[in-house]
Amino acid sequence: MLRRRSFLAAPLTPLLPILLLPGAARAAEGLRLVLGTATPGGGFPAYGEALAAAVAEVDPALTLELRPTKGSTENLDLLKAGALDLALVQGEYADAALAAEGDRAALPTVVAPIDAAPGLFVVPAASPVRRIADLQGRPVALGTHSSGLTAMGRTVLRGSGLDPEHDIHPILLDRAGDGPGMLRDGRAAALWGGGVGWPGFRTMAAEPGGARFFGPEPGAIDAILALSASLRRMRVPADTFAGQAEPIETVGSWSFIMARPGLDPEAVARLLRAIDRGKAGLARRFVLGAGSDPRNLVEAVPAAWLHPATAAFLREAGAAPR
Repeated sequence: MLRRRSFLAAPLTPLLPILLLPGAARAAEGLRLVLGTATPGGGFPAYGEALAAAVAEVDPALTLELRPTKGSTENLDLLKAGALDLALVQGEYADAALAAEGDRAALPTVVAPIDAAPGLFVVPAASPVRRIADLQGRPVALGTHSSGLTAMGRTVLRGSGLDPEHDIHPILLDRAGDGPGMLRDGRAAALWGGGVGWPGFRTMAAEPGGARFFGPEPGAIDAILALSASLRRMRVPADTFAGQAEPIETVGSWSFIMARPGLDPEAVARLLRAIDRGKAGLARRFVLGAGSDPRNLVEAVPAAWLHPATAAFLREAGAAPR
């Protein structure tokens, strides 16, 4: 378990209240929860599809309705407004939102982890770019406008001694899936992303000419970690990607399934039971999907950030939140 460091879509219609029946009838009652993901082609939509399928496999009456969004920042806004039941949020944005002062009852809460996503740059195998310093003056696809991965990439560049606004030519994408095409035709010299199951990484690793992945220099990692409480050291094992002979040291963060303020604890408890029972199916559908085990939250976030149903689930599982 990882140890926590101190730390345009179409307009959405209001959601109808969810009515749950008591006792055994509740499990068979239909329940629909709206889950915000991100722009097409990125990791969040892929994870959302895998999660919805895994949940339906173990609880067919529980439906996760996926809504594309601009990403983590919009997801947080939509949760606060009550326009989504649930949303996927990257660690840096989740950390900033949940550490804010104010009425905790008005803030979203953490329901479950997604996975621990290591951040990496990828370039074509024939590229002269071999490390972050080589990105000086080059066009770099950092991610979409509202993505938490984009924020992580800027942090990694700053900690590595490059100004992400001036020392490179930053490219912000309208769709996460556009990045590999930009590498392919030379519009971008490198692509930043996160998570070994991230579709952009998988696409580049399968290119006929191959791809090369790299993280920050080892000496820069401490400086990067000092810039963000949500980041922690991570290692991508050798042979994770085709042609990757050595492990890669980098930084990354957990991302989370988060709930709107006031989401019914019974609905969240039912979702958690389905996630727990469906872990194997989720892992089959999404690389590192097993990281969604709710027990991974114990040392990933403070107890005060958890949805009450998640805190109760962990206590019952013998993994009391701190």
